[in-house]
Amino acid sequence: MLQTGNYSLVLLIQLVLLAYDLFVNSFSELLRGEAVIQLVLFIIQDIAVLFSIIIILLMMFNTYVFQVGLVSLLLERFRALLMFSTLYLTLSICLHCWVMNLRWLESNRFVWTDGLLVLFVFQRTAAVLYYYLYKRTAEFMGDPRLYEDSLWLRDAFARARQ
Repeated sequence: MLQTGNYSLVLLIQLVLLAYDLFVNSFSELLRGEAVIQLVLFIIQDIAVLFSIIIILLMMFNTYVFQVGLVSLLLERFRALLMFSTLYLTLSICLHCWVMNLRWLESNRFVWTDGLLVLFVFQRTAAVLYYYLYKRTAEFMGDPRLYEDSLWLRDAFARARQ
């Protein structure tokens, strides 16, 4: 069971990972003096998003709702986050690969193709939705009703059995 002290630490880690992701999305264009610096920032950003997804999944697996077998209830509740997390990670990796491919040899040159601009806009739009859904889900995972037996959970279990 997730205790208050543990939840605070996990929430802090999640918020730090989101803040780093926001920092890289906001300032990576300003830090493109050396291609290697931008490459390292992008790699750490993608790993941070992957760790964020793993942390939220581990929190879901730790709930009483998951342990009694109501996985469909969790998936229904958090489907949007899981889809946008996967979409955002995919778009981020594609954008990072494309940017590094175009700018590796001349990092100070300003190169924006039409396709790169479209991918950039989609990635940033997905980022906003990802931040919102992830933060909402991370805070909802602190609800004590998810970690103990309750009347609403018994009703959901009875509906699932029918």
